[in-house]
Amino acid sequence: MTESDSRHVTPAEFAQRADRLRAAGRRCVVGIAGPPGAGKSTLATYLAQSLSPAPPVVPMDGFHLAQDIIEKNGLAGRKGAPETFDAWGFVHLLERIARPTDDSVVYAPRFNRDIEEPIAGAIPIAPTDGLVIVEGNYLLLASQPWTQLSDLLDLCAYVELDDAIRRRRLIDRHVQFGKDPQGAETFVHSSDEKNAELVKTTKSRASLVVQMDP
Repeated sequence: MTESDSRHVTPAEFAQRADRLRAAGRRCVVGIAGPPGAGKSTLATYLAQSLSPAPPVVPMDGFHLAQDIIEKNGLAGRKGAPETFDAWGFVHLLERIARPTDDSVVYAPRFNRDIEEPIAGAIPIAPTDGLVIVEGNYLLLASQPWTQLSDLLDLCAYVELDDAIRRRRLIDRHVQFGKDPQGAETFVHSSDEKNAELVKTTKSRASLVVQMDP
């Protein structure tokens, strides 16, 4: 098996790798990166349900800028691009999670797709949580401030899925949350796919690669 092949693991093998981090005796953070629609949230849920006790899952999407800020900045057609996130806020939260300095509960935001807005203080990370899962498109992006995340992740997997299936799932997701089919397809090809091409350039920085089932 080549070095490249050795990076490719199944979801179950990824869960085993993550579980072994608990032996470190300190807070460990596992990242899941990949393009839009590849299955990051699905893998994060699988990982959390496979481990006991179940670790909290912190989604990068909770750091979306508010919709009115995105619109004022002229970025409504690019929502999901790196500049539509509070990147520094995300980095600082991960620093608090990865390097706790006291026994306080840390609260992370969650993105609510029903209202297309982040909800603050929605995910508690307790001092007793020895493992935390973080998922998002840009965990491995090699530009500031995103590049600071690599030092905070003990393990990071890149999630892959056939592009045609991934795009179809994205279109279906946008329709589910209110876009008309034509508008959903236009947004996927004009915005989501630009983001996907950027995310694909980060694959080589991942510890592992997980191929998701269609």
